[in-house]
Amino acid sequence: MKPRLNVHISYELAERIEIAAKRPGVTKAAIVEAALLGFFSKEFDDQRDGALIRRLDCLTRQYDRLERNLSITTETLALYIRFFLTVTPPLPNTDQEAARALGKERFEYFITQLARRLAGGKNMIRDVLEEVSADENEFFTEAEIAALRAVREGQSSPNGADEHGEVEDE
Repeated sequence: MKPRLNVHISYELAERIEIAAKRPGVTKAAIVEAALLGFFSKEFDDQRDGALIRRLDCLTRQYDRLERNLSITTETLALYIRFFLTVTPPLPNTDQEAARALGKERFEYFITQLARRLAGGKNMIRDVLEEVSADENEFFTEAEIAALRAVREGQSSPNGADEHGEVEDE
């Protein structure tokens, strides 16, 4: 005789079991037994731990990118402030009112540009990093790039060299 077990579960969970048990060949007992086997299974623990580790790795990479971006932003701001303070001479009292008006106008333009970039999904840090990052032209001559492309495509290079860079004798 099988041991019996009487348990009380939430109404929502009982409803979900009822719905699942309506499928052909599926019983309430089978659903509960599968759930309990999964709960007590080491494999279930390993899967859950693996999922948590993958998620933590993803969060770590996101955090690292945020930290890098914050560092770039902070350094950029500090450099700008230092530059601004060292090259901007103090204004005479007679010019300060006009400078404030011009500053207010420039600030409003700045805020408009910022709002437009944020609304458009643009990212200045990404744009700057793309501008300053090295591309293949900075490492190789045009002839070397053409030769590398030819090898990649399985052709001989334009200067008659074979795939190993050796020039064939005529």
